[in-house]
Amino acid sequence: MAKTASKYISFDSDGHLVADEGAGAASSASEVAEGASLKAAVAYALDAIVDAASALPENAAALIAPAQREEPADPEEATLTVARYTRSTIGDDFAVSPETAARPRALVVASAKNARAFVGPMEQAGLDVVFATVDNRSLDGFARRQLPTYNLGSTSAAVSAEQLSGNIYTVLSAAKECGASLIFLDSPTAALAEDEYFLRHARKRGLRVFAPAAEGTQLMGWMELLPAADGLAVPTAAPWESAAPAAADDDEGPTHWRRCHACKLFFDKEEIISEGFTCPACGTLQRLRSDERLALTVDAGSFEEWNAQMADSDPLAFPGYPEKIADQREKSGLEEAVRTGRATIAGLPVAIGVMESGFFMGSMGHVVGEKVAALIDRAIEERLPVVVFCASGGARMQEGLTSLMQMAKVSCAVERLGRAALPFITVLTDPTTGGVTASFAMQGDIILAEPGALIGFAGQRVIRDTIKQELPEGFQTAEFALEHGLIDAIVERSQLRSVLAQLLALHAPSDAERVVTYHSVMDALQVGAGAYGTVSVALEARMAGERLRAEEAASGFLRKVPVVGGLIGRGAGEGAAEEADRRELDRHARREARRAGIEGQAAAGSAWESVQIARNVHRPTARRYIDGIVEGFIELHGDRSFADDGAILAGVGWISGHPVTVIAQEKGVNLADRVARNFGCPQPEGYRKSLRLMREAEKFDRPILCLVDTQGAFCGTEAEERGQGNAIADNLVAMAGLRVPVVSVLLGEGGSGGALALAVSNRVAMQEHAVYSVLSPEGFASILWKDGKRAPEAAEVMKMNARAVFEGGIVDAVISEGEGPAHENPDEAVAAVRDYVREAYKELADLTPDELIAQRQERFARF
Repeated sequence: MAKTASKYISFDSDGHLVADEGAGAASSASEVAEGASLKAAVAYALDAIVDAASALPENAAALIAPAQREEPADPEEATLTVARYTRSTIGDDFAVSPETAARPRALVVASAKNARAFVGPMEQAGLDVVFATVDNRSLDGFARRQLPTYNLGSTSAAVSAEQLSGNIYTVLSAAKECGASLIFLDSPTAALAEDEYFLRHARKRGLRVFAPAAEGTQLMGWMELLPAADGLAVPTAAPWESAAPAAADDDEGPTHWRRCHACKLFFDKEEIISEGFTCPACGTLQRLRSDERLALTVDAGSFEEWNAQMADSDPLAFPGYPEKIADQREKSGLEEAVRTGRATIAGLPVAIGVMESGFFMGSMGHVVGEKVAALIDRAIEERLPVVVFCASGGARMQEGLTSLMQMAKVSCAVERLGRAALPFITVLTDPTTGGVTASFAMQGDIILAEPGALIGFAGQRVIRDTIKQELPEGFQTAEFALEHGLIDAIVERSQLRSVLAQLLALHAPSDAERVVTYHSVMDALQVGAGAYGTVSVALEARMAGERLRAEEAASGFLRKVPVVGGLIGRGAGEGAAEEADRRELDRHARREARRAGIEGQAAAGSAWESVQIARNVHRPTARRYIDGIVEGFIELHGDRSFADDGAILAGVGWISGHPVTVIAQEKGVNLADRVARNFGCPQPEGYRKSLRLMREAEKFDRPILCLVDTQGAFCGTEAEERGQGNAIADNLVAMAGLRVPVVSVLLGEGGSGGALALAVSNRVAMQEHAVYSVLSPEGFASILWKDGKRAPEAAEVMKMNARAVFEGGIVDAVISEGEGPAHENPDEAVAAVRDYVREAYKELADLTPDELIAQRQERFARF
């Protein structure tokens, strides 16, 4: 076959042909220049790659133009040429015959379509070609050609063919095993072609990587891909005159690679870190070692390890167990499945434990239980809050019942911590299962979880094998646990340090030397370790912020700030979507009125007018008031037993610099939100969530704010089956005895026991257009008069508007909404509620717990 004499041609920096370098190749090269924006200086014929496969330039991105050849007269000739390099069995070493010994071997990662186009020119140029496949199916379309192939692996639910063929470690390992010195990709925009980590590792191994100069199967040229760190300098000599690359570093050890536990692919450790410890292929959060977790969470240099070494235990004299422990220590570099100690987060002291899933899968044996219990007991001695990052496969079976007893041992320690009124925060990471789940992981005052973490008691395989039950999608994930009310919140890993800092600050004692506020902890997170609580940082912006806060405090205005872990948005937006929602809600309200047979406008000042205003779909909901009153609000979810009821929006934050617990009935800010929140009608789980957070507030001496807005507790079969009446009753008796100040404000509708369940308080107020009644006016008219159309009359009879309720002594105050109803001037309405709440807390601040209970019970004894 004839070949052109030219080995290379040149382009300028804009990719245009310089015609004096090899006229024979000018035609094809100019086509390349037309079709691609190239910044290369030299172009080579494909056979030049073969001639100098091991001596390409150190610092160049070269365009390789294929030589012009004559096509074979017989189409079968190409097939016969390729057939010489067939592998007999997948997995066998590639044999080198005398015919191929002198040929550079190339691994080609290409689709079947592109492989067809590549094979002829590559074989004719003298390359010994091996084609990468996935599941041995990638090249089925022309398997008759008996192409030599290397199987990269098999796909699974976690990894696709594209991810497998685009994985750095997989492709580099394939190149090593099949003895390739060249790698050809089928697109300049392929994932590997643009992957700096891949190019860097290939370079270190002495592998040359090429891709077509442009998309498509018309091979107008190839360009060499080099890592950006090489500078991509233009060569001053032909490639075969350059020195050979240095020997590749041995970078296949565990320090350079990390395996994703989900898709099982290996990745450059730096790449994993740069992606926020997320798998580049499947997106799964990677399991962290304790040193990595501490580096991401605590202040630099603040960790002081406790009980680094403890005597091992082998109560069963289990065969080979001591050797397994020693092997785990050697392989992991860890001492045991948990590390404990003291540290600071944004300057706040904390006793912290971090479990090691890389050591016996974080299983809990005697040493783990002992270290966690010792951590808690020392925290009690030093008056420290406790944070534990959980990651465990369960009890360590090699220690038998001794392992089981660790569940009880640590639970006893958690109970002691609770009696000391010190906070216990657990963070559930992947995986948290078995005995750890059934003990301290789920005993936290606040339970957080990372997205996607496996959380459960019995393993999925155990469930399938024992009871043959088909498990639902997403079973035993953090999202599953949140939906079923088992945890407080899912927090993105990037936000964990900030959320933990805020939670610690909310539970931190204030003293004369340091007043802990939302602003001080946020400043500490921004400024860095060691600056917590100070006001002397020499930053003009910082001082300006302090002056602004002083002015706001003097004027009684609480500055609106971002909420850590997700901003609680305003009740109504200004965009087209929000306006469409408003119109749909209006239509819904009119349909409901027509269905009830009630038409027309209410008389000005009547109780029925108040009912209509309280139900107005534009009226700001509890979310808007929380946004305007509470700083640093963190929503806490779930009843810890069955579900999370969206009709109850609850959490913790600051009001006027003081930590508070907020429990609100939330109707929803648009139609979809209202449906999801059941239009503000709580289920039993909502009231049990309320009760849980009230008890937590009492434990940590936090005042409680309740925002009431419901037409009533949800009435339905499911609610009755799960004890709706019981849940409301439990709230009433608990609120009667709470040892902290409780303030309730009725924002809209206050319907029956569903409203009263959040209104057994020291102070109860209503907005001027809110309503409060034993039953909805429609229900009242239907029951007593057998005519729901008489609802306006029922509203007057029940005296349910704010003025009448106040005159009856049921509420302590009526809060102005401004010049018009709250939906016409929401900012004024929010400000008025904020001022009332602040004053109410001031009035209650000097009362002892016994006086608070007595005042509350005497208040309701009057009726």
